[in-house]
Formats: sequence, structure tokens, C-alpha cells
Amino acid sequence: MNTHPYLRAYLAGIFIPTLVLPIFLTVFIVVRIVLKVPVPIEQAIIFPMAVVPMLFGLWNMLWLGSHACTRLPIGLHGALLPLVLMPLGATTASCLGVLVLGTHGATWFGACEIPYVLIVPCFLAALAGYYLVWKYIVGFLNRVVGIA
Repeated sequence: MNTHPYLRAYLAGIFIPTLVLPIFLTVFIVVRIVLKVPVPIEQAIIFPMAVVPMLFGLWNMLWLGSHACTRLPIGLHGALLPLVLMPLGATTASCLGVLVLGTHGATWFGACEIPYVLIVPCFLAALAGYYLVWKYIVGFLNRVVGIA
């Protein structure tokens, strides 16, 4: 099974977000329809559902292509992905008017203000979460498809 290693890397990379994002979508729909939350949260899930699986796959392909030169462990490589996703998401949300960055915090949809003091621990938790997902799940999937 040595043919098409980048295709196998892409498929191993998209597995987790493809599995998890529909669960998030279900939770968002329940919160929006059942709990009647007035924030248009469906706008916040469409972009990640389109972009995140693709970026996971491309990031895994990048790891496969650069691993011979860098010897970077897959967990550390995966932990770097939020450093790409967070600024990309914040920039896109700011350009679309969904996110407004203020002096004390970020305001989502003009309704939910999150202080910067809470954003930093959430970002660090995301780094740790991505490290664990990439080290144990994506690394396992890479071994299963024969590219690790």
C-alpha cells in the first residue's frame, strides 16, 4: 500500500473533523431552535464545517511531506495548526462583521462579548487539545493507512 501517500494522508487528516463537526452542528441547531438563542450561531458553524476538515487534511499532507526534513513529531505539528486556524478565523469573522475586536475583548454577532483574559486560556486549551488529537488519533490513523 505504498501508492498515493498524500491522498492517504489527506483522508487520515480529515477523519476527526468530519466526524466531530456534524455533532457540533446538531448541538448548535438544538441551541438555536429548541433553546431559542437569538444569536445567529449557524453562521459561526458553516465556515468551520467547510474549511477545518480541508485544513486538517492539508496539514497532515504537509506533515508527511516535511517530516523527512524536519522530524517534527506529529503531535507538535498538530499543535501548530491553531496558530493558523485562529488568526484565519478571526480575520475572516472580522471582515464579515461577525467579530468585532475591542479594547477589552471580542464581540461576536454584536451580542456576546468575550474578554481577552478568557481568550488566552481557551487558546492554550486548544493547543493542548490539538496536540493530543494529532498525537493519538491522527498519528494512529497515519499508522493504519501506512504513512507513519
